[in-house]
Amino acid sequence: MSEFTVLSRIDERLWWIRLVRLGFAALGAAALILLPIRQADVAGFTLGNYLSYFTVLSNIAAVCVLTIGAVFAPESVVWQWIRGAATTCMAITGIVYALLLSGIDVNLNIEWINSVLHRVLPLVLLVDWIVVRPRRLPAWSWWSWLAIPLVYGVYTLTRGTVVDWYPYPFIDPRAQGYLSMTMSMIVIVIGMAGLAFAVSWLGTRLPWRTAESTG
Repeated sequence: MSEFTVLSRIDERLWWIRLVRLGFAALGAAALILLPIRQADVAGFTLGNYLSYFTVLSNIAAVCVLTIGAVFAPESVVWQWIRGAATTCMAITGIVYALLLSGIDVNLNIEWINSVLHRVLPLVLLVDWIVVRPRRLPAWSWWSWLAIPLVYGVYTLTRGTVVDWYPYPFIDPRAQGYLSMTMSMIVIVIGMAGLAFAVSWLGTRLPWRTAESTG
């Protein structure tokens, strides 16, 4: 018969946790800084458009979360909410890219930078969230995390009508019309809700168990 015990969360103040966080924060920062430098001469590239990609905004948040976590390792409820929000946004970035954007040119086409922003850092944030679990997190948190991509959607549609530019084809009403776009966005929002719930569950409810003895 096997006996099991739930493993405790890893202390984020450990030096190697801090070092790993800082290393990936530096990698993300390098990608975010080098991309606009490399794209500066590309036709149609503007800093305003660059900073209007959900990928870029979520990765900026991820770099900030990793850096603050590495340097200060805060443990407040507010900080854990911020970590969860950043992890959710990065999960959305990774999944949406894999399912909808991997074959589309969205002006993030420098391969190693593309991999860092769409694959590496989303995975890093998720692993960090699972390994260094929040001690306290309100049950409603995952609902509130959805406000961030929803606000982004409103911003994108509002800005798009002014500058006639949209960062992603699924949120561009010019070709598909508002009805088709709205239907697509409803499906995407439902998927985002599922991701937000999954992030909350992985960080607060997923049991870690290991066999202590058998007999």
